[in-house]
Amino acid sequence: MMTLDNVYRASYALKDIIRKTDIIYAPKLKSDAEIYLKTENLQITGSFKVRGSYYKMSTLSPEEKAKGVIACSAGNHAQGVALSAQKNGIKAVICLPDGAPISKIEATKSYGAEVCLVEGVYDDAYNKALELRDKEGYTFIHPFNDEDVIAGQGTIALEIIEQLPNVDAVIVPVGGGGLISGIAYTIKALNPRVKVYGVQASGAPSMYKSIKNGKIEQLQSVSTIADGIAVKTPGNLTYELCSKYVDDIVTVSDDEISAAILALMEQHKLVTEGAGAISVAAAMFGKLDIKGKKVVCLLSGGNIDVTILSRVIKRGLLMSGRTAQLMIELVDKPGQLKNVSRIIADMGGNVISVHHERANEGSDVNGCYLRIVLETRNFEHIADIKKALTDFGFKLL
Repeated sequence: MMTLDNVYRASYALKDIIRKTDIIYAPKLKSDAEIYLKTENLQITGSFKVRGSYYKMSTLSPEEKAKGVIACSAGNHAQGVALSAQKNGIKAVICLPDGAPISKIEATKSYGAEVCLVEGVYDDAYNKALELRDKEGYTFIHPFNDEDVIAGQGTIALEIIEQLPNVDAVIVPVGGGGLISGIAYTIKALNPRVKVYGVQASGAPSMYKSIKNGKIEQLQSVSTIADGIAVKTPGNLTYELCSKYVDDIVTVSDDEISAAILALMEQHKLVTEGAGAISVAAAMFGKLDIKGKKVVCLLSGGNIDVTILSRVIKRGLLMSGRTAQLMIELVDKPGQLKNVSRIIADMGGNVISVHHERANEGSDVNGCYLRIVLETRNFEHIADIKKALTDFGFKLL
């Protein structure tokens, strides 16, 4: 059984280990709500996961510690377990999906853990970890479906209540459900009026579907840039806690997550991974009724793979109206490109790419097409540029 005493014990065990992360006011993210950011992306190892893994390890018997521990993870739990084991002088073996970002794999190794790459996704790594546990006698450190791990994550709620006592709602990323279970249980025990909302990626909505259908659902596959929460099946313990204490769970798309990552970088100089920004995406794109409310969005992690960061930024720019691609049908005669350029310049757009091609078979023999990529301020600015071009007589495709 979960108890508030256990959360406080976890807080005591972690007081000299973890960083008490700041809550930052973020007025630009949403105009009709008071948004604050709980910056667990700045936690040691770059994620909240160290809270649960370290506390769980602190409860092990000397015999269990001597045998070593094993864990499975998409990346962040791996680093939390590896660091916790290193601080406790315990051998750690970590099973990771082979698609985990190289940065997370190398970071896990840097904390002294032995890494075992497993073909597939998180759930495949989980099965391999159980196999090795049974074979070698390791203690399994579950990433979410464990009361001590959940209690460790619940220490975030203690900090939120202390840092922002009059908070109205907390928005939490959801994968397997350990983070939101700890936060929801703790907050509802301390202040039941505070709403706790969960967010999942639309490409990995296991807890969302489970709660909506009233039973644990197993997804056939998951696909999202938020690799930290790409879980096919929630835990039975986390499912029960979410059913009882979480007010609602919503989903957001990868494009919305990308826009949130970009907004956090630009406006608040905060780097988050996909899972870390998903709570902000839910707030930015109106997935929850938080108008006029004082809301904490939990940034759960900052370990984004730098090799995909440019792609994420590009998608974020498109989603927020900061870049646009126009296809313009022209008559192939002198001055056409000059007029297009002049109109865009007069409207304050910045052309960053131009591709000119002759008309295809079946089109006007004097026709051609101009494909332009430009930097813009927002969607309204894009609409104004399009209107100026069509008013001049250009045909947009």
